[in-house]
Amino acid sequence: MAALSSPYKQYAIVTGNYWAFTLTDGALRMLVVLHFHQLGFSPLQIASLFLFYEIFGVVTNLIGGYLGARIGLNRTMNIGLALQVIALMMLFVPTALLTVPWVMGAQALSGIAKDLNKMSAKSAIKLLVPTNAQGQLFKWVALLTGSKNALKGVGFFLGAVLLTALGFDGAVLCMAIALAIVWLASLILLRQDLGRAKSKPKFHEIFSKSKAVNVLSAARLFLFGARDVWFVVALPVFLASQLQWDFWWVGGFLALWVIGYGIVQSLVPSMLGLTKARTPDGRSAVYWALILALTTAILAAALGSNLPVAAVLITGLILFGIFFAINSSIHSYLIVRHAKEDGVSLDVGFYYMANASGRLIGTLLSGWVYQIAGLTMCLWISAGFIAIAALFSLALPKRIGN
Repeated sequence: MAALSSPYKQYAIVTGNYWAFTLTDGALRMLVVLHFHQLGFSPLQIASLFLFYEIFGVVTNLIGGYLGARIGLNRTMNIGLALQVIALMMLFVPTALLTVPWVMGAQALSGIAKDLNKMSAKSAIKLLVPTNAQGQLFKWVALLTGSKNALKGVGFFLGAVLLTALGFDGAVLCMAIALAIVWLASLILLRQDLGRAKSKPKFHEIFSKSKAVNVLSAARLFLFGARDVWFVVALPVFLASQLQWDFWWVGGFLALWVIGYGIVQSLVPSMLGLTKARTPDGRSAVYWALILALTTAILAAALGSNLPVAAVLITGLILFGIFFAINSSIHSYLIVRHAKEDGVSLDVGFYYMANASGRLIGTLLSGWVYQIAGLTMCLWISAGFIAIAALFSLALPKRIGN
């Protein structure tokens, strides 16, 4: 037990919790999508089941950072694990009780749980790396973020396998039991003061006073809105309805995309040839956002041409995934870099509140724009959002002391 108080081992426990949670989060999303598709729900109706998941993510990130600074990241993470167990058990009911409001409520709890876990894990890493070791910080942030997304893709597969092998009820019960065991271990092993601020922050401090954090948060909002405006609803509906892909092909393809995206995120420091003395700054954020915006615009134009749709879309998805992973990895490093060390979760929570807001806006626009104007218009809006993110990034610090 004494050895487990080491900061590095404490962070290993936090990371293990985060990975376990991420697997259930990805699996639960696929379970809900597949099961309610079998029950006859339309794709847009299925998307609406996740509305509260995104809305409560906005609120959770804003308040969760405050709670983490006051009560410690161990408690916010354990609360998140417990809420996910409850959310899973809410779905372990007869099919007749799985009404839209009930499932939306379960997804709301799951959204709160997910963002409490993410905020806790991302904040904890700031506490372990010395300020003069920013190259190491970038590598660790990239590895954590990338592994999380890769595991979420694995979770998609896990959800499909569990649904096939155990049915919907058996799948959610199995995941609830497994995560409850992780939660009990976390209650015992995590330190009580991990990430707690030296002085109790006031509630009004949930809003960041740092220009860099505020600018980065605005850029993040548009960056993730740009992804979800075409990826969440428009793309899977297009693949199923226009390209006539089987639903399992759609789910499997998107799972592989997320896994590949996560792997690229983990490798970004090596791909960019960055060193301990050379890490991303505001210029990096602008440069890679412009490349992503141009790539998305070219994809939108190509879809409007006479080129083969499937080949254009798959190629565009691969390129978008690579460049988006680079942008996301740079952003994830910069927020941890610019967040203040005492009460780090306040700045990180505010930033991921903007991230959740972007996802919410993108999710809503994805269904609405696709319904009235199609996938190509979703992509043009995505390119515009990324260009706005690049404009905000112009105000980021151009040099960061290492």
